[in-house]
Formats: sequence, C-alpha cells, structure tokens
Amino acid sequence: MATRTYQTTEAFHELMDVVRGAERLFLEGPRAATDEASVVEGYRWITQILQVALDCYLWGDSSRPTLVSIVGPTKKWGGDNADAYYHYTAIDPDRTYRIRGVRGDAAYMSISVYGGPNDGRWSNRAVCVLNDRDMEFSNDGSFEIVVSPNEPSGPGNWMKLEPDAVALVTRDYLTDPLNDRQVSWAIETDDAPPPPRTSDADTACRFRNAANFLRDLLNIFPLAYDESKLNTVDEPYAQPRVTYGWAATDAAYGMGFFDIGEDEVLLLEGRSPDCAFWNVCLWNPYLQTYDYRYEQVTLNGGQVQYENDGSWRLAIAPQDPGIPNWLSTAGHSRGLIWFRWFLAESVPERPHARVVKTSAL
Repeated sequence: MATRTYQTTEAFHELMDVVRGAERLFLEGPRAATDEASVVEGYRWITQILQVALDCYLWGDSSRPTLVSIVGPTKKWGGDNADAYYHYTAIDPDRTYRIRGVRGDAAYMSISVYGGPNDGRWSNRAVCVLNDRDMEFSNDGSFEIVVSPNEPSGPGNWMKLEPDAVALVTRDYLTDPLNDRQVSWAIETDDAPPPPRTSDADTACRFRNAANFLRDLLNIFPLAYDESKLNTVDEPYAQPRVTYGWAATDAAYGMGFFDIGEDEVLLLEGRSPDCAFWNVCLWNPYLQTYDYRYEQVTLNGGQVQYENDGSWRLAIAPQDPGIPNWLSTAGHSRGLIWFRWFLAESVPERPHARVVKTSAL
C-alpha cells in the first residue's frame, strides 16, 4: 500500500526547523548575546513569539474573528510594556465587522488596521487608525465600530477596509495598570459562515504563515548594540503610515541605549509635550521589557515625579540611587531605552543623557 503524504507534515517540519535554528542568532555571529541573562532571555523569547505565531496564524480565522491577547507578562515581544494591552485578529477585506466594547479607564485606546502580505509576513502599512479622540461613545463609555469596505448608512464609528487589509490590532494604555479598568473588546462579522472543516491544505498554510511570521522577527531581532550610541537617546520621530510590523501611527517614538557599571547612573532629562499618554521602558535586545511584575523597569507620565518647571529627570541604575523616577536595569549592564508619546501636540524634544557616579548624586 502506498504511503499517504500530507502537506501539513512538510509545513509542520518547516516551522519546527525555524524554531530549532533560532538560537543561532544569539549564540553566534554579529548579533550574539554577550551575557548569560541575554542568552537565557533569548530561549524564553523563542517560546513567546512561537505562542503569538500560533495564536495569530494557526488559530486565527478572519471569518470567525476573535480578539486574542498578544502581549502580557509571559508573552513579551515586539516592544511590549507594562501599561499596554494589545489584541489581534485576522480580517478579510471583503467582510463587514462590528467591534463593541466599553472604554474603561484607558488614557489612550485605538484600533489599527494593517495591510500587506497575507502569508504571515509582517504588514507594511497602516490602512486606517481610529483612536478615542475621534470616536463616538455612549454615556456609559460603550462604543460600536463598523469595519468594512463600504461606508454604512447613518452616523457612527466607521473604519474603511482597503483590498490589502489583513490584520486588526487594538491598543489600550492605562496610567495605573494594576487598578485601572481595561477596555473590553468583542468582534463579530455581519454574516454567519458555516462551521469550519479542517483540511490538509488549510492547516499546512497556517503552519507556513506561522513560520513566515517567525522568520520576519528573526531577521531583525536580537538587535545589535550600536557602540557609537551608548548612553544616548536618538532624536524622537513621528511614526509614518508606511511601516514594518504593527506600529502605532499616531505615536512618536525615541530609542536609546544604556551601558553602565554597578556604581553608575544614567540620568535622562527632558520634557514631554501635551499628549494622551507617554512612557519609557527598558528592553533587552529582543524588544522585551524586563520583568515588570517584580521591578520598576517602566514609567509612564502618570507615575513620573516632575520638576517644578514641568520637566522630568529619570534615573537608570542597577540599584536605587535614592532619587525619584528610578528605572531598574534588572541585572543588565546593557540594554535599550524606548520612549513613546501618543497624540502628542508636537514631536518631543530629544532627552539629554549623562552618566554619573552614584556617590555623586
């Protein structure tokens, strides 16, 4: 009897080969990790991005959408932070979707539709974005949004789908993430498709999409440290709509690098323009925050203690330097610094950075 072959077998092996080979990036070559913590974090990161890939591409279904959480304390990737909650669903540009929910205590919330390849590779542009400043809410904070290729009749929140739309991502940011209420989200299609039937071709396609998603991440991360920019922050910039991945297009960003000793503090001094929300995070080379469940490794504008003139001074250090706005390096001598400002009235000024001895404070 002839042996049956399955497309899914080949696609599954392809995905496992991508996972199996991922460790080479942080064990050898120009992006290799230089310390034990970063190597161990690399192995954890592989499991976390695999989890996201399976949630989004193996289990995701544009005809039966579910907004699945894609970041959290043990699902860290792509620039996560302690203040934010993100949800993802695949979408079909020819369908009509309805998103319903309640705002909660979000300082900033938005829905972004992304366009580009539909094979798991990262999106290359933002099709449309709707944030809470442009949304209509009921008195109780509830809302409904129609996401469709054709404008519905009557007033209300609407997002237009273009032919290349493939993904939808929600964001909500809280200034007090331990106590504030998250946005509640639910999504459904206007039509009710028949129950799905699992097939070899479809399942193989889903495994290949997951593999493509991982490849795109592995092509970028871990980041190599730029030796010419250590202990500096780059000039902030406004995020364009032409993008790679799922960046927020109504935000401004600024990235820096720290490299300090046990007896040193990196002081960052600056000010933020009027905005809906801003924060600063410390990341490893995989764009993961350090474990914010146990240490203060991120700060937002509602947590920062300001100077009398409205400016701020942040202190990045291995140990508490005894001044406000300390960000712990969590055992890392090197790392990334990331600022984000949502709906800022202007592009923020570049923060000033200087290293001082702890004893000099």
